[in-house]
Amino acid sequence: MLVKIYGSAVFGVDAVTINVEVNVCQGSQYFLVGLPDSAVKESWSRVESALRINDYKMPRIRIIVNLAPADIRKEGSAYDLPIAIGILAASGQLKNDNLMRYIIMGELSLDGELQPIKGALPIAIQALKEGFEGIILPKQNASEAAIVDGLKVYGVAHLDEVVDFLSGEKYLEPTQVDASLTTALSADGIAFDFSDVKGQENIKRALEIAAAGGHNVILIGPPGAGKTMLAKRMPTILPPLSLQEALETTKIHSVAGKLKQDGALFYQRPFRSPHHTVSDVALVGGGSHPQPGEISLAHNGVLFLDELPEFKRAVLEVMRQPMEERKVNISRARYSIDYPANFMLVASMNPCPCGYYNHPEKDCVCAPGVVQKYLTKISGPLLDRIDLHVEVTPVNLEDLSSKRLSEKSIDIRKRVEEARAIQENRFRGSAIYCNAQMPTSLTRDLCLLDATSQQLLNTAMKKLGLSARAYERIIRVSRTIADLAKSEAIKSEHLAEAIQYRSLDREGWAG
Repeated sequence: MLVKIYGSAVFGVDAVTINVEVNVCQGSQYFLVGLPDSAVKESWSRVESALRINDYKMPRIRIIVNLAPADIRKEGSAYDLPIAIGILAASGQLKNDNLMRYIIMGELSLDGELQPIKGALPIAIQALKEGFEGIILPKQNASEAAIVDGLKVYGVAHLDEVVDFLSGEKYLEPTQVDASLTTALSADGIAFDFSDVKGQENIKRALEIAAAGGHNVILIGPPGAGKTMLAKRMPTILPPLSLQEALETTKIHSVAGKLKQDGALFYQRPFRSPHHTVSDVALVGGGSHPQPGEISLAHNGVLFLDELPEFKRAVLEVMRQPMEERKVNISRARYSIDYPANFMLVASMNPCPCGYYNHPEKDCVCAPGVVQKYLTKISGPLLDRIDLHVEVTPVNLEDLSSKRLSEKSIDIRKRVEEARAIQENRFRGSAIYCNAQMPTSLTRDLCLLDATSQQLLNTAMKKLGLSARAYERIIRVSRTIADLAKSEAIKSEHLAEAIQYRSLDREGWAG
């Protein structure tokens, strides 16, 4: 007898519906076809054990399982449940009247318990698009899939529950999640806050500008100056995720298997901080079994690279294209996948190997030319994509011992949200969401300078020895500073503040 069950395969960050066809007929042996990987092939042992332990009959005749379409590679252990249900239905142990209405996915333990799967959210989204009534999957993934409105999500813990539900002997209550409630970012429960940072008001101002315009930023300073402490608080001043952004972010983490089992929608912007030994594949994604990399896991959030010169140059160079296009394309002989990568880069570094170049109190012990050599570990094209270069100086003792409370993240975030609202109105109807994404053509039209400001910028370019690549970056940053000041025009004071954030472009900065 032939039956069809519907499952799903995750490809990139999207899902494709899979027909799990099971035919029980005269003959012997078990055949699994349809381009399965090793994990799918091993399902036979898990399925057989789960059926026998729960008093179901395992047919001792020929069983053919086809995963269609056969030209898409099937990976992982999530096909255990649909294969088991298909065998039961094809052998007459389960009525198959309701099988066509649901997507069924889950990994089976040897005793029939269900283990969580990856990619439940994209699977649920695709099921809704294709008109399925519901989805049956492990209980641990139910909250994640239930974010999708209009789809009945049944979370189950054991094979018996699925059989009883499909045969009409047991009623399951669909999981309900109110996605709108989970997107509100609350100040309560945030582990880091800018009020914890003593002094460093000029650095906080630079990070506020970066957050308001979506600008990439690099912090340069000696050890212990607070670079990492400041960077970790960056997500707390970014605007809350919109519902669409939350869905995009949650989908990526779902595919990567990074969601908490009891969690649902992402409601805080992600913060990813890979170690400097990270490989290029781990950073941008890919691999023999394609997975999103760190830059995609930081989508709609912050990617923090601590001690930037310590990263391998080849690893840093692979970020150049994703930083411009806001996505990464992984092309291999067998597949080509696009992963979203709209992240804000926050990097930090020491000014030299010993860490004390330009320190107000300690002397640098690096040999002549070493500082320049250290800085050249970061290529010009990568540095070109970083808008703000901020020098971080050590906190003085007076600020460190002060009991005066600093401004809280929630207060800074209000100003950032107001500036982002101005930019949203400015770029309405386009795919641009912040000033950092402005192309050259829009920069000329929307960032007009008066004669005084233009003269100031020309003088700065000559006197400070700024490179040509700094020109447009300065104008975009000054546009963000004007937005924070709620000014329609870019004034000379806005431009002057933007100019000071190009430290690494100045000739002679490193001797």
